[in-house]
Amino acid sequence: MRALAHPVRLSLIDLLGYHESLTATQASELLGESPTNCAFHLRTLAKYGFLREAATASRRERPWTLVNRSVRISQHQADPQAALAARALVRARLDRWLDRARQLFGSPTQIAGWHQASGWSQKHVFMTPNEAATARAEMDKILDQYDDRQANPALRPPGAHPVEWTTFTAPITDWAPDDLSSSSGPPAGPRP
Repeated sequence: MRALAHPVRLSLIDLLGYHESLTATQASELLGESPTNCAFHLRTLAKYGFLREAATASRRERPWTLVNRSVRISQHQADPQAALAARALVRARLDRWLDRARQLFGSPTQIAGWHQASGWSQKHVFMTPNEAATARAEMDKILDQYDDRQANPALRPPGAHPVEWTTFTAPITDWAPDDLSSSSGPPAGPRP
């Protein structure tokens, strides 16, 4: 988990979600980092099992590819050091998402044809933990139908761009009743 918590490594993982494989030189051009720095981070990701060398006919090039296209990290770990590493990774990932959202939604320029498709929404609903887990699984199932397009660029229709689909699901604890185990009483709302 600590191997993923570095910003350059997160960027490399993201790029390899879009590109089938990348060399350190290709990654450096996309990230604005040095090829040496990218090579170091690619090797580190491979050392911890996130990347592997891609097949190539050339001995001069060393392209890398993802081992798995999705990784789930839980903050709930039995080992305190693993829990600490998981929280650091979650924070790094969240910071990255928020920075990208600020950049996108604070910019006057967007890709033509994407004005209606781009955006964000926020909705407050009342759910049980099981209902929230079911809703998350249903959303994952909807998005899973596009997974093959990551690994196989030939499946991408004309006009397809990489789209980051991020949802945050968490109870709003400062709105909740003081006794979270009780479902009786008036509905919770914003507290003054």
